[in-house]
Formats: sequence, structure tokens, C-alpha cells
Amino acid sequence: MILSVIFLIVFFAIMISVGLYCRRHASNVDGFLLGGRNVGPWLSAFAFGTTYFSAVIFVGYAGQFGWNFGLASTWIGLGNAFIGSLLAWVILGRRTRLMTQHINSRTMPDFFEKRYASKSLKITASIIAFIFLVPYTASLYNGLSSLFSIAFNISFYWIIIVMAVLTCAYVVFGGYMASAINDFIQGIIMLAGIIIVIGAVVFSNGGITEAVAKLSSIGAETSSGTPLFGAYSSFFGPNPFALLFVVILTSLGTWGLPQMISKFYSIKNEDSILKGTIISTLFAIIIAGGCYFLGGFGRLYNIDVAAVGYDKIVPTMLKALDSDFVIAIVIVLVLSASMSTLASLVLVSSSTLTLDVVVPARKKEFTEKGKVGVMRLFIAFFVVVSAIIAIIKDAFGFTFIAQMMGVSWGALAGAFLAPFLYGLYWKKTGRAAVWTSFVFGVGLMLLQLIVSLGLITPGGRVLGFIFASSIRSGAVAMLGGMIIVPIVSLFTKAPDAALVNEIFTCYDKPVETKAKKSLGV
Repeated sequence: MILSVIFLIVFFAIMISVGLYCRRHASNVDGFLLGGRNVGPWLSAFAFGTTYFSAVIFVGYAGQFGWNFGLASTWIGLGNAFIGSLLAWVILGRRTRLMTQHINSRTMPDFFEKRYASKSLKITASIIAFIFLVPYTASLYNGLSSLFSIAFNISFYWIIIVMAVLTCAYVVFGGYMASAINDFIQGIIMLAGIIIVIGAVVFSNGGITEAVAKLSSIGAETSSGTPLFGAYSSFFGPNPFALLFVVILTSLGTWGLPQMISKFYSIKNEDSILKGTIISTLFAIIIAGGCYFLGGFGRLYNIDVAAVGYDKIVPTMLKALDSDFVIAIVIVLVLSASMSTLASLVLVSSSTLTLDVVVPARKKEFTEKGKVGVMRLFIAFFVVVSAIIAIIKDAFGFTFIAQMMGVSWGALAGAFLAPFLYGLYWKKTGRAAVWTSFVFGVGLMLLQLIVSLGLITPGGRVLGFIFASSIRSGAVAMLGGMIIVPIVSLFTKAPDAALVNEIFTCYDKPVETKAKKSLGV
């Protein structure tokens, strides 16, 4: 406990100091929200990665999917690295940076308004973001309770409050730059922590060969009732099809989440994009691949998952190590992961509500200082609301809140992914297609929420399969949007050609570059 307290005090002191240091960067909206669009590759890449991976991944998903798929769950982490990070940077990074600066867009709802010439789209997107980002923010506290109980004999509510107050403090003081610098520090902690933990777990089970051998001796359940030995140490695990849906949801989803896309708005230059792509991918391989690889050994421990739940798997593995140093490292690791994601989410939520709803609704124009002040107020508001929701869920076990958290990722990505991606690449993407994507993505996930609450039971094998979990329906929402948007665009009114051509001129602007980057012919 003493070692953990020392680590936490040092950690919190650094976070607050960074927030105070970055106050000079947060005097106007661009500085507070986007770091002046002048953020380098290391900060951008680590901001992307630490926002991507939170305690939900380390404690919840690593335990759940490691238990269900064994070592094959490592594919989820690799999917996150190569689809959720590498391809996201390659396909979205440069174009997002160019177009959003050209049309002076600072948020995703604002992008929808200016790209598709519709204020209604902006308002609707803001409402969707508000409704689904808040419960997603509250989900970040999940798993902290069981983990902190290993080292501290204090109420979980105090952990929530301390984490919320400190995150709020450094984001309110320093805005995006404070968040980005702290993300870099937190990312270093996460990298060191996951390597130490994996090494400790594998070593405690006799080394990698012995650990895999032990896992091979555990039989997976089959439809015939005959245990299938070696399934949890096999290449694709006991259920490859279900594994594929998890990879799609957790990897492709980053392409449509406002808190992830916003990282591309602030990239400094072309060189930063190239370096950021490599750094972000390597970070994801180590963190995501490591987390799921670690979770794959969960069945080596005597855990009654039906009784304690998936969130207890990783903490039980760590407790079995009986190492104060490792536990202290993990506590700071998970807190780092959660605080970095929380900071990004509340910054995106507050900016969306301020710039896309409050500022346009006010007749008298806000000053830059006034806009930043309102954003700071909403940051505090969102942090407080997320903490209250997490406490209420933990205290009363409200099923609605738990299920709402589960559908948030799918609803946001299902609604926004396709319109944003096609909006960057295809001039013929129409307004009606965007509306269709919003309705389809949100509608499908709201139906999933109703099914999860047990209010209705979908009939038929296809619907039963889709709505068996929010993972499957979320994947369908994203992939469905990718199909729906081009089809609807082709059969509905085309966008104004003059407006679209002007927007796409940002890609045609000639620039000078060195010969090593272009043949010049």
C-alpha cells in the first residue's frame, strides 16, 4: 500500500504540474481545443493510443475475451494496431487534417455541417455525441474497483472522485496540450507497465512454454459436450467467427469516434503524420496486443467467472503474483489509461456542446476567451456527470446504465464512421445518406439496448445472431453504414457541385517538397 501511495502521489503531482505549465497554450479556442494545430508526432501518436486504450481494455476486455478465446484474443490487439491505428492514420490522418483546416472545422458535428451544408446535421450529431459519449465516459471507471481493492482498503467512490477531480483539473487548466503531454507520460507508464506485468505472469507460470502447455490442457466446451483440448492455445481459438466480430468492433470503430478523429485535427505537418503513424502502430501492438495476450492466460487461475464476473479475472491474476511492486505499477498503469481516455472524452464532449450548440444559439457573439470559459465549465460538468453515473451504477447496479455503456461505442461509430470517411474521399456523398447513416447506426444500437434489457426478443436466426450482443450489432452498424451511404447517395439528390468542389480544393493545392519525398515527374 505504501509503495502504491508513493507512486500515485508522484503521478498526480506530475499531471497537475503539466496542466499548470500548459495554461499559456489555452488562451483561445484553437489553442485550448487543438493545441494550435501544431502538435508533433510523438504527442499526437501517444494521444491517439492512450485515448484508444483505457481500463476497459486492460481489466474488462482483456479478461473477458482472453477467457473466451484464449491466446487467440491477441488477434484483437493486432487488429487494433493494424486496422484501428495504422490504417486509421494512413486513410484518415492527412485528409482529415487538410479538410478540417480548410473548412475551419473544430469538431466532428461541425464537419458534418460544413461538408454537407446542413445545420440540422450538426445539431443532430451533437445530440448523438452527447447522449452516447457520457455513458461511455462513465464506463472508464469500470474495473478500477476490483483492481484498487487489492492495494487499498477504501471505498470505490473515493477512487472515482479523486480520478475525476485530477483529470478535470489538468484539462481545465491546460486544454489539449496538457492532455497531450500527460498522454505521452501516461503512455510511457502503460508501455513499461504492460511489459512488466506480462513478464511477471508468464514467469509465475514457469515461462512461456510451460504456460502455453498448461493452457493446452484445458478443454473448451463444444456443442457435442466433448471438451476440445488445445483450443485456448490454438491460432484462432475455440470460436473464430465470434472473434472476428470483436476485432471489427474494437478496430474499425476508431474510424468513427469523435475523440479519436479529433487527434488528426491538431497534427503539425506531413512529417508528423508519417512518424505518428509508425509510433501509434507500435504503441498499439505493445499495449493492445500485450493486454489481450495477458488475458489469454486467465484460465490458468482458479476463477469462478459465473460468480465474480469478467472484471475480476485480471485482478485475480495480479493478486496471485503477490508482488507489491507489480501491483503498484499496475495501479498507476490502469489509472493512466483511464485518465488519458477520460480527458479526451470530456474535452470532445465539452467542445461539441459549446461550439456546436451553445455558441450558435446565443444571439450575442462570444469572445474567444468566453468560448474557452464555457468549454471549461462543460468539462467540469461532464466529469461530474460521468462520476455520478459510475457511482449510481456501482451502488444500485442499474441494468439500463450498464447496457447503455455497452452500446455507446457501436452507436457513435455506426452513425459517424461512413459519413465521415466518404465525406473525405467522395464528392458525391449526399446529405440524405448522412441522415440515413445516423438513423441506421443509432436505431440499430437502441434496438440492441431494448433487447439487452429483455424488453423484446428478436425472432429468426439472423436477427437472433445480430442482437446476441452489442459487439455483433455494433459491428453490423458500422459495416452497414459503409454499404448504405454510397447506395443512398447514388439514388438521392446530389450535393451542390460548386460547394463540394471548393471544399476538395484543399487536396489540390500545390506544395513544394524535397526530391526524396517525390520523384518530381
